[in-house]
Amino acid sequence: MSSFSKNDQSVFRFQQFEIRHDRCAMKVGTDGVLLGAWVGCSYSERILDVGTGSGLIAMMLAQRNSNAKILGIDIDAEAVGQAQENFERSPFAHRLGTERVDFAQGPFVASLQAFDLIVSNPPYFTEDTLAPDSARATARSSSSLPFDVLIEHAAKLLSPQGHFAVIIPYSHAADFVLTASVVGLHLLRRCDVQTSPRKPMRRAMLEFGMETGQTTFETICLHNADGTISDAYRKLTADFYLNIK
Repeated sequence: MSSFSKNDQSVFRFQQFEIRHDRCAMKVGTDGVLLGAWVGCSYSERILDVGTGSGLIAMMLAQRNSNAKILGIDIDAEAVGQAQENFERSPFAHRLGTERVDFAQGPFVASLQAFDLIVSNPPYFTEDTLAPDSARATARSSSSLPFDVLIEHAAKLLSPQGHFAVIIPYSHAADFVLTASVVGLHLLRRCDVQTSPRKPMRRAMLEFGMETGQTTFETICLHNADGTISDAYRKLTADFYLNIK
């Protein structure tokens, strides 16, 4: 494993790995960190990260589960190349892989085995939402990977005891859960995210499985009323951030 230059401003540094994200439309951000830290992955041997971008979530899961083999796929060739570079420089290189795949075109046919966990920080901007550039628009346009298509294809790739987890805008959560139920995916865990106590809920993290059971509901607030980082967010991400202010 070789490290990036300490003066490289395009590198985001975590406790156990580093990520360069200058060639990715979607940079390292809170949504990916939240999902990577929250999703249950302890018993997953094969994990698929749909829309891997820089490879952030894949590497977080590799850190959390030393037995897992993780494949990150993305529609964007630049993102795939950069994720692979990040993987190769990480302590988990032998358990990480990448491939360019348009998941909207169908289930990942190259996979000969089902996945125990499928994760995604999927696109959610609608077509009338402005984006800074075309690459970012593609990465975040819901037309590039509609939620119903993501759900349908993920369900086909899950092992019988497998789980599927996403982080999406809070306003889309109810429809997402309903659509998932149509293909036999039941909501097992839900965590609603707000940035501060006076703000409305911003995101929802959802974890599904084929098995039925009681759903666990929770919330997390990222900041206190005075703007400082909440204890809950610090605890969730304690194994990843170098420092959090």
